[in-house]
Amino acid sequence: MRLTRIGGPTMLVELGGWRILVDPTFDPPGRRYAFALGTSSTKTTGPFVTAADIGPVDVILLSHEHHADNLDDAGRALLPGATHVITTHSGARRLGMVSARGLQPDESILLEDEGKEALRVLATPGRHGPPLSRAIVGDVIGFTLRRQHRPHPDLWITGDTVLTRKLLRVAGGMTVDVAIVNAGGVGFPATGPLTYTMTGRDVVRFVEALRAGVAVPAHYNGWSHFRDGEEGLRRAIDMAPTAVRERVRWLPDGVAVDL
Repeated sequence: MRLTRIGGPTMLVELGGWRILVDPTFDPPGRRYAFALGTSSTKTTGPFVTAADIGPVDVILLSHEHHADNLDDAGRALLPGATHVITTHSGARRLGMVSARGLQPDESILLEDEGKEALRVLATPGRHGPPLSRAIVGDVIGFTLRRQHRPHPDLWITGDTVLTRKLLRVAGGMTVDVAIVNAGGVGFPATGPLTYTMTGRDVVRFVEALRAGVAVPAHYNGWSHFRDGEEGLRRAIDMAPTAVRERVRWLPDGVAVDL
């Protein structure tokens, strides 16, 4: 497996002959984007790889398509070039593309193409905020990717989610080679102390529960709405048990890494 950290939640995954782009965000920094309930965020860091340099993409995975920090204008322009776009059911309806497929947690799709290993994509649960917030913040999912000959997933991408009991139960029952874990502790002045993604402490609890060879932090910087951010994430991991620290792998910016 080869991963390239592009910035924010955006990763290029190369696995079994497939080129998979996760939550494409390629707009330049400096713009403020509106979210729900009058909240907003400014993009502070641009992509470490340009959209023009990505090359061909077979699959685009969208944790959700209704927030610009997971799908911005330049990222949206890439969707028609992918053979498969996989997201939530509501997101697929909004996209209105023939290539868009919606999944809900525990649903899966088998991807097959000549010259590539058959790949099972399964949706995992997520909640992008506190209890009862789904009607406001919308649906989100994560994904596992498993080549058909493997006994367990090659990769789990959590997507944007807080740490819930359901997510911990799934983590406790899963063995996976690599987990990409979105963090940052998103928060807004308008919503007080509420958070909308995992904090550094949550990531530590998540990695402790999960049987993963490697955990890769993602989506922890580059936007003004990160309350915990990279500093909080690194501090929590530095203070974590050795078994957690040894499994965390910080990817360099814009460089392909074999895992």
